[in-house]
Amino acid sequence: MPTDTSPQSDLALLGLMQLVSPALPIGAFAWSQGLESAFELGWVNNEQELGEWIEGVLEDGLSRCELPLLNRLQTAWAEGDAYAVAHWNQWLHATRETAELVDEDTRLGAALLTLLKSLDLAPTSDLLPATPGYVTLFAWAAHKRNVPVRQTLLGFAWAWLENQLAVACKALPLGHTAAQRLTERLRPQLVVAVDDALTRTDEELGPILPGLALVSALHETQYSRLFRS
Repeated sequence: MPTDTSPQSDLALLGLMQLVSPALPIGAFAWSQGLESAFELGWVNNEQELGEWIEGVLEDGLSRCELPLLNRLQTAWAEGDAYAVAHWNQWLHATRETAELVDEDTRLGAALLTLLKSLDLAPTSDLLPATPGYVTLFAWAAHKRNVPVRQTLLGFAWAWLENQLAVACKALPLGHTAAQRLTERLRPQLVVAVDDALTRTDEELGPILPGLALVSALHETQYSRLFRS
């Protein structure tokens, strides 16, 4: 099968790797997206249950929400369609069901925007929506780096999975070998989620995660915690 081995594609790949790296200074490590509360409540207790939880969030959350939105947002950025960018940014903000999930999206977005400005990579003010979220700016950065849309979605899903497993290693606790076993188990599911996301119509969008919404809301008053969500 032919592959693109041009220097431009190499730079795009390296740009994506930079964007999904845990070393990116935006503070993503501080958020668990409700997972810490799921541990505290006893909903997730071991490697098997963690894998099932992540699979559920991937199938009923990311594949219906963040991933298809990345597709739409990166396309809107490429077309210079400020209205579409603002629309999908606001739509995504409206799907966040708890204060912590809203805070995570806006704070990570603000941190990524600050970083992009320091690298002279930020979008112009006429294209930038009010309170741009993390997904919106991730899509912009991928567009700016000439990353193909499918790879953008795979990279975002990979970064999300790595962060969820890092949370478990700190708070469950989960050993690093077990985390690697889960990575092997879940890698194919990332591809499935991206395939699903790329085929979803607008009418099919929206997360179906009542359990995550509950643990996220309960996390707001959790007595002792390591993470901000």
